[in-house]
Amino acid sequence: MSKASERPVWPEDRPQLTPFLPFVLSIWIDGVLDADELAALRTSVDILGRLSESDRTVLKQWMDPAVPPAPVDLGVLRNRVRDASLGDRDVATRSLTALGLALWASEGRGGPWDEGDVVASLHDLERSLSVLGSEAARRMLGLPSGGRAATSGRPIGDSSVLRSVLEDDHELLRQRVRALLGRPELSFTPAVDHVEYREQVLEAVRLLADEGLGRIGYPPEYGGQGDAGGAVAVFETLAFGDLSVLVKFGVQFGLFGGSVHQLGTARHHEKYLERIGSLELPGCYAMTETLHGSDVRSLQTTAEYDRMTSEIVINTPEEGAGKDYIGNAAAHGQLATVFARLIVDGDDHGIHAVLVPIRGPEGTPSPGVRIVDRGRKVGLNGVDNGRIWFDHVRVPAENLLDRFGSVDESGRYHSSIPSAGRRFFTMLRTLVAGRVSIAAASVSATKVGLRIAVKHVATRRQFGPSPGVERPLLDYLLVQRELLPRLATTYGLHFSSRRLQAYFSGKERGEGELEVRAAALKAYASDHCVASLQACREACGGLGYIEETGFAALKDDTDVFTTFEGANNVLYQLVARGLLSRFKDEMGDLDLWGALKYLGERAETSLTELNPVATRRTDVEHLMNPDFHRSALAYREERLLRTLAGRIRARLRDEMNSFDAVNEVQDHLVTLARSHAEWVVLEDFQRACTTAPTGESSQVLGDLCALYALTRIEADRGWFMEAGYFEPNKSRAIRAQINELCHELSDRAVELVEAFHLPDSSNPEPDKH
Repeated sequence: MSKASERPVWPEDRPQLTPFLPFVLSIWIDGVLDADELAALRTSVDILGRLSESDRTVLKQWMDPAVPPAPVDLGVLRNRVRDASLGDRDVATRSLTALGLALWASEGRGGPWDEGDVVASLHDLERSLSVLGSEAARRMLGLPSGGRAATSGRPIGDSSVLRSVLEDDHELLRQRVRALLGRPELSFTPAVDHVEYREQVLEAVRLLADEGLGRIGYPPEYGGQGDAGGAVAVFETLAFGDLSVLVKFGVQFGLFGGSVHQLGTARHHEKYLERIGSLELPGCYAMTETLHGSDVRSLQTTAEYDRMTSEIVINTPEEGAGKDYIGNAAAHGQLATVFARLIVDGDDHGIHAVLVPIRGPEGTPSPGVRIVDRGRKVGLNGVDNGRIWFDHVRVPAENLLDRFGSVDESGRYHSSIPSAGRRFFTMLRTLVAGRVSIAAASVSATKVGLRIAVKHVATRRQFGPSPGVERPLLDYLLVQRELLPRLATTYGLHFSSRRLQAYFSGKERGEGELEVRAAALKAYASDHCVASLQACREACGGLGYIEETGFAALKDDTDVFTTFEGANNVLYQLVARGLLSRFKDEMGDLDLWGALKYLGERAETSLTELNPVATRRTDVEHLMNPDFHRSALAYREERLLRTLAGRIRARLRDEMNSFDAVNEVQDHLVTLARSHAEWVVLEDFQRACTTAPTGESSQVLGDLCALYALTRIEADRGWFMEAGYFEPNKSRAIRAQINELCHELSDRAVELVEAFHLPDSSNPEPDKH
C-alpha cells in the first residue's frame, strides 16, 4: 500500500475545515515549501483557534510532507473549489483567506469563521506560506493572473501632488536650474578627448556663474544672497545633468569659495568673494596629501611665518606630501586654499588654511609651484584633477585665513580657541557643506537611474502565462524586488536630505545633529547610489550597457561619491564616535566613561517589545504599523550602541590603548552608524508622511515608507532573530508583506519616478529604442 493511500479523503463531515481548502491546494500545487517548512507549518496548526484536536489532526495529515496527496485527490479538491458559487470573485480572490471564507459562505455556513480573531489566524497561516495569495487564489479558479496584457502597459497617474510634496523648498530656484540644464552649454555631448571635455565643462560653469548661481550662498554685499540652503538646492538640481559640471561647480564655488567665506574674515571676503563667484578667479581646495588621505591632522605641508618679512612660507617637505587629486589644479585654477601646519617661532599651531597663487592668468605655474596633471580617471573626466608641490613659496601674512587663528603685526599667534585639536575640528565643521551637498547629489543621481530603469521595465515585455501573451518586466517579482525597495529608499533619502539642508541653513537647530547627520547621510546616500545604479543598469539588460542610455556616465561619475568629502567607512566611524560621545564638540579621543553615563540616561525600549506576542505577531495591521517600524530600528540602534560601548570599555579595562580598542571593534562601529542612518531616514520619511496632504498620494507615500522600513528589517533579519526581537515565522511574514507591497506599488512605479520632475536633458527614453 502506498503512503498516499494511507491519507484519508478530505472529510465531508468536517465543514469547519472548508476554509483551509485553498491553503492545502496552494501547498501541493505550487510546491513552495520544503519538508522542514511543511513540518513547521503543521506545528503552527496547533495554535489555530476554534479547531478541535481531531480537526487539527486531519489538517496536519493533509500537510504531512511524508504523505503527499495523490494527483486525483488534488483534482477532486480543485474541482470542488472551482464549482463553488463564490459570488463576487474579485473579492474571493484577494487572498487565500478570502477564498477560504468565500467557500465557507457558499456552503451556507456561519459561526466561528466570521469572527475577527479566527480570521486573523487564517491570515497568519497565509503569510507563513510566503506566497502571493491573490495570484494563488486566481490560479485555483482557473482565472488569469492580475497582471496586464502585453498591450496595456502601466498607467501614468497624476504625479503633481507627489511632486508638490517633494518640491517643498526653493521651488522657483530649482525650476530655473532645470531650465538651464536644457541649454546647449549644459546639455552637450562630452568630448572623447578629456582636455577638450574640460573646456566644455569650464564654459558650462562660466554660464552658471554668469547666471549668479555660484554666489547664492555668499553674503549680499559680495554679490550673493546669503542663502546656504539655496546653494545646496542649486547643487542638488545640477546633479540631474553632467556630473563633471556639477563637481567643477562644487569645487569652485563650494569648496574654494566656501573656504574663503567660512575660514576667512572681512578682508578676504572683500578681496576675493565676488571674483570667485563670477569665475574671474578660478581656484582649488588643496587639503588631501598623497600619504595621508583622510588623516588631515597629520598633513605634512608647512606654512611657516617669517618674522623678518611678515610672510608665510609654504613648503612641501617630501614628495609624498604633495597635494593630490585636487580639482581645478591641472588646468584652470589660479589660487588655492592650502591646508598646512602653521608654525610661528618654532611652535606648531596645527592645521590652518592659507591662500597661495598656483598659476597666472596665462596658465603658467607660479614660481616655486610644481603641478602634475592626474590625467584620465574612471569618471568625471571633465574635471582637471592635479597634484601640487610647493618649494618655499612666499605669500603675505594676510593670506592666512584667520577666522580661528591669526598672526598679528608683531608676529604673535592668537586664537580664541586654546586647543589645537579643538581648533582643528571647529575649522572642519564650517566646511560641512561638502557632505550635505554630496548627500543631495547622490540622491539626485539615483533618481535619474531609477527613472530610466522603471520606465524601461514598465514597457519592455517578455514571456507570459501562455504563448504569445507577454508581460512587462515590472510584472516580475524579482524585478519589483530589485527596483521598488530602492525607489522607496530614495524617497526616504530625499526627505532626509531636505531635512539635513534645513539643519545646514539654520531652519532647524542642532550643530552636533548637523555634523552627525551630514556624515551619516553622505555615506549612506552615496553607498545607496552606487548600488542602485548597478541594479538599474542590470534591470535594463543589454540596453543598459549602451552609452546613450546614460548608465555608463552615471556609474563612472558617481563611483567617487563614496570617497568625496571623506571615505564612507571613515565617515561611518565618525558617526559612531559622535553617538558614543553624545555629539560632543571635541571629536578626538573619546571619553568612554562619559559616553556610558549618557547611554544609561537614554530611554530603553519597552520590555513589552520583546514579549512573546510582539515577537510572533504576523498580521498585516502590525507589520504595516509605523510604530512597529520605529520600534524595531530604534531598538537595533540602542542595543548596538550599548554593546559597542561595553566592548570598548572592556578593552580599556584590560589596559588596551584606545586606538587598538576602537580598531578591534571597527565592524561594530560601522554597523552602528549604518543603523543610525537608516533610523534617521525612517524618522524623516514618517515625518513627511504625516505632513503630506491626505488622500491617495498620502497612502502611496505611507506604503513606500513601510516598504523602506520592512526591507531594512528584512536585510538585517539575522541580527533581529539573534537578538530575540522576532522569530522565524515573523521573518517569513515580513518577506511576504514586502512581496505584497512590491506587487501593489508596481502599478504606481512610473508615477513615482515622474514625480521626481527631472529635466528632459536627463531623461533618455530607453524604451523607445
